[in-house]
Amino acid sequence: MDLSGAVVAGLVATSIMTVLIYVGPKMGMPRMDMLGMLGTMFTQKRAVAYPLGTVLHFAIGVLFAAAYALLWGRGLGDATWPWGLAFGAAHGVIAIAVLPLMLRMHPRPPGIRMTPLTVAGMMMGHLVFGLAVALVYGALKASG
Repeated sequence: MDLSGAVVAGLVATSIMTVLIYVGPKMGMPRMDMLGMLGTMFTQKRAVAYPLGTVLHFAIGVLFAAAYALLWGRGLGDATWPWGLAFGAAHGVIAIAVLPLMLRMHPRPPGIRMTPLTVAGMMMGHLVFGLAVALVYGALKASG
């Protein structure tokens, strides 16, 4: 496994996914303030919550990208677009299952409702994340 490649791929993929999360409502998708939701789990102060949420969101993205790279390195698929989509789909199922639990645990629950459109948006975001991780990680490995 190439850890530095996984970190770069995770940062790029999380950046793309974050843009989709915040542009999505302009395309008819539900509003889903992930950075605010993550940050406000630890503080009410918005000036602290958003930077903290951003760090947490990107750290989670890097950890998932590293997990993808580790699995690819152990022979479970490879860093190609089909495997990126497959891992993104699995990741999406996990995120969809965990979000309601996270909302119940949240000390200041945000106004996120689990509608079919929310679920579809979450799956699309994670498919894009998986695809981006695979393409970036694969390109970095190929370039040596």
